[in-house]
Parts: sequence; C-alpha cells; structure tokens
Amino acid sequence: MPERLHDVVVVGGGPAGLAVALGCARAGLDAVVCEKRAGVVDKACGEGLMPGAVRALTALGVDPPGYPIGGITYRQGALSAHAAFRGGPGRGVRRTVLHDALRTEVIRHGVPVLPIAVTDLSQHGDHVRAGGLRARYLVAADGLHSAVRDLVGLSGDGTAGSTCPPRWGLRRHYALAPTTDAVEVTWAARSEAYVTPVGPDAIGVAVLSSVRGGFTEQLAAFPDLAARISGAEPVSSVRGAGPLRQRASGRVAGRVLLVGDAAGYVDALTGEGLALSLSTAAELVRCLRADRPADYDRAWKRTSRRSRWLTETLLWARGRPALARRIVPATVLAPRLFAAVVDQLAR
Repeated sequence: MPERLHDVVVVGGGPAGLAVALGCARAGLDAVVCEKRAGVVDKACGEGLMPGAVRALTALGVDPPGYPIGGITYRQGALSAHAAFRGGPGRGVRRTVLHDALRTEVIRHGVPVLPIAVTDLSQHGDHVRAGGLRARYLVAADGLHSAVRDLVGLSGDGTAGSTCPPRWGLRRHYALAPTTDAVEVTWAARSEAYVTPVGPDAIGVAVLSSVRGGFTEQLAAFPDLAARISGAEPVSSVRGAGPLRQRASGRVAGRVLLVGDAAGYVDALTGEGLALSLSTAAELVRCLRADRPADYDRAWKRTSRRSRWLTETLLWARGRPALARRIVPATVLAPRLFAAVVDQLAR
C-alpha cells in the first residue's frame, strides 16, 4: 500500500498552527497537526484580541467566549489617556479558551491532532518527511524558540540590529470583576503592566519588562495595581515567556514555511501578536492553495509591515528613558494621534 502523502503537516498546535490547519481543511487541503503537548495548551499571553483578530476568527468559524473590549487606556501616575476601537469591539479571551475553541473546530473538520514531537526533517523533490509523516508542505508553528526554524537554517540573531535590551513577559489571572471594558496599560520606568478583562469575574494581569524577576517583584513597579489585586484570589499560576525578540532570516525554506511566533517576533508591546498570527496564517493558506509557497515570504512581509513598524517604533522609544517618560504624556496631549495609532493597531 502506498505511503500516504498529506498536503500539509503543521508542527505546533497553538493558535497559529491550528488556524493554518483549519484554513487548509476549509480550503479542501488534507492537513495534519503534530503537537507533543496533550489537551488544551496554556501560554503567557496578554489575551486581548484586537478587533482584527476577532474578525479573523469569525472568518474561520470560531467564536470563543470572552469579555468585550472597547479600546485601550494608557496610564502613568495620575495621567490617563483612552482611545476607543472604531471598527467594532475586541475581546478578552483566556488563552486556554481560545485554544479549546480552535482545537474543537479543527477536529470537527476532521484534521488529526497527533502527539508527535518533530525532531528531524528532510526535504525531497516533491515532499517533506518529518515525524514519520510525509507531506507536500510542512508549516512550522512551534513558537518563539522554534526547533523547525533551526532545522531548516532560518534562525537569525535575535539581538542583531537592535539597541533594546531583551524583554520577558509574565502573566497571571485574578478573580476580580473588570472595572472597564478597556485593556489598561500602565507604564513604569522599565516595564509595562497590562490588565485585560477576560470574563465578568476575571482579569488577566501581564507584565512585560527588560528586568528579570518574579511576578511579585515585577508588580512592585506598579503600586496602584498591586494594591488593587492584593486581596484578590489568583485563579491561575504564573506563566512566563521570553526573550521576546526572535528573528528569522526568512519565512520559506523549500517546502517548509514559518508562521506565528516561529516566523519572527518583535515584542508584545502593542498586543497585536494573535491578530498578526491569524492574518499571516490566512496568507500562508492562500499561497499553499495556489501551490505557490515562494509567494508567502513576500505576503508575510506585506501583511506584517504596519505592525512591525509600529512595534519597532514604540519599542525604540521605550528603550530611551527620556523618550519613554513622554509616551503617556504625549497620548494625553494628542488624543487624536493616540486614537489614530490605536485604530491602526485594531485593524
């Protein structure tokens, strides 16, 4: 009996990989997902879905429950600036809830999710072999520290060309009712705290910082937030990720394509990670459906250009103390500019 040839093997069963698998199935392609971790997978994540991410999920037939998000608020000391989303609401969604919704839809479409760890890979004229499977294409969606990216020689120096120090993220949930429908971003000297409503009785608290330390240590830079959650019950363990910046020298190596964090990552500062993963996943599926994988790198650059530019610019300012102190005051003094930037982020 001839060995089965799949259209696509997806390595990594997080949101980016599942979005590719689901997109492939909806396009009539035979896909299979390799994910070594069993069940629903959690990850350090701000969990605020921008309106563009909500629309991308809707296009895939996925509608995870969560809490409506109407905009973004920046805080620094007594200063505060708010910008509403113009094109519809975003949504605060627990990472586990999002993963479960995507995984359920993938399985409903008949896509196998196999407990396989891919540690070797070989490319041939018309197919790829990995994890005991054979496919026309392989999609690497295995995260920030992608093993497949290393295997195909697409890993770049994460610090090359950057004057900013490495940054890490930590996240925990608390049993507290949201006091606003906005993602609240509080700025400190070397870190930012993000409070995201993820349900009627729960918030997620994430800290991004260039200084390493435990969650309690990081919260010391945000005394008002620390006081607000001091009596609240934690409803999840602390999860961390980093260093956040990861470079890829390209997104395509023969029949292997990178998506999500594996394709290269700047920072979580603007909260666009999931929206970008979903939009580039759709581009990847389009290229595979047309049997034109080489087009994907250009499509990825085009789709991610605005997000990368905004994130790099804000991160550049964040890395300069004199400028960083002026970011929130600038949003207060120029509310229309802040609203325009948020509108760009929300697309």
